[in-house]
Amino acid sequence: MRALQDRDFSVVFAMAHGVGISFNRIAEACALKAERVSQIARGTTSVTALATVERIADGLRIPGALLGLAAQPWEDTAAVSTESHHGDDSMKRRNLLRGALAAGLTAPALAALTAARTDVDQTLSPDIPQDLADLEAAAESYGYGYHGQAPTRVLADLVADFTTLRPLLTAAQPAPVRARLCRTAGQMAGMTAIVLHDLGSRRESRAWFATAARAAAESGDDQLHAWVRAREAMVPLNYGAPKAAVGLAEQARHIAGTRPTAAATLAAAVAARAYALNHQSEPARAALEAADALMERLPGGERSDTWLTYGEQKHHVHLSHAFTTLADTRRAHESQQRALELSAPTSTMTRTLLSIDAAACSHHDGDTEQACRRTVAALTALPADYRTGLVRRRALDLLEAIPAQHHRERAVRELRDIVAG
Repeated sequence: MRALQDRDFSVVFAMAHGVGISFNRIAEACALKAERVSQIARGTTSVTALATVERIADGLRIPGALLGLAAQPWEDTAAVSTESHHGDDSMKRRNLLRGALAAGLTAPALAALTAARTDVDQTLSPDIPQDLADLEAAAESYGYGYHGQAPTRVLADLVADFTTLRPLLTAAQPAPVRARLCRTAGQMAGMTAIVLHDLGSRRESRAWFATAARAAAESGDDQLHAWVRAREAMVPLNYGAPKAAVGLAEQARHIAGTRPTAAATLAAAVAARAYALNHQSEPARAALEAADALMERLPGGERSDTWLTYGEQKHHVHLSHAFTTLADTRRAHESQQRALELSAPTSTMTRTLLSIDAAACSHHDGDTEQACRRTVAALTALPADYRTGLVRRRALDLLEAIPAQHHRERAVRELRDIVAG
């Protein structure tokens, strides 16, 4: 009751979903997109428009008084239903449908039509899970990253949705449905691993990447499999094992093939970073050239800014780190500037990593004090939830690159203190 008074539809939709009503069915009844219903249920977006509130009230048969609305037209008549709760015969159901449609294609009428269709549709396709489309839409929405949310919040939502795949995967499914389920599982497990990597939980990240790789391989989607391996390579890459990163990145490049795809471009860029950290300048620059060539030919549909695709912003983030590691500060600064121009204000972690890359360039150019001060400023500006994991590791890399004779200088001590903090 309190959720209705507050118009908290995250609770309302989650409760409806919990009793077996799919997000697709809620969406159709309320004239909303399934993806938006899923987002509302998870609390990542809210409903404020009065027209939307009224559509939801009509679609879910919520009396207007409970939502602070006037009584809805359907409240004056018996509820429309295509189900035979009291032995209703086909003529009565026909009359109910005629009554509902008499006023036109209103929300209650559309809900009645939807119920009639889905009742039969479910008998025609009993092996297709009702929630598969919802889960695919959820995986797509997670791909847009943190959007200003704390990583732990995103992690909790991701894993909660991931667990709903288990009963679907354990049931016998037609091969095409099984492939879609495995693909969604691979995407969700891979994105869970990304968040764990960002939080600094390397062991758990690797375990989730292993699950993602198994799911991707079973799905038959080579590009997803290559994406998982390329993202997995970033765990040893960012946590001090560049040789292992080279192996995983090259494996990803082999799986992806030579076509210009998001996975192939990502794999080449990650390989370049790994080679650079491994002090292999020539292979690093060759991989950078390959990544640039693939990026130029990358289809528009794979250039969006998500975890699952490969946009220009992401490309320059990778180039920034590679050129910084190679001490090519001019090209590093160019990529840093372009990446910042393309990064949303809410891309907190990415913008911080770019700032630390810029600071490392200052160190390469001989101004260690400025490098330390810029890194301290970047870390201090971060919320506590972000001042761990990958960000801390990148700052530590800079600290470890500073010769021992500078470690008593004030700026270096301040950097050491905040990294240890």
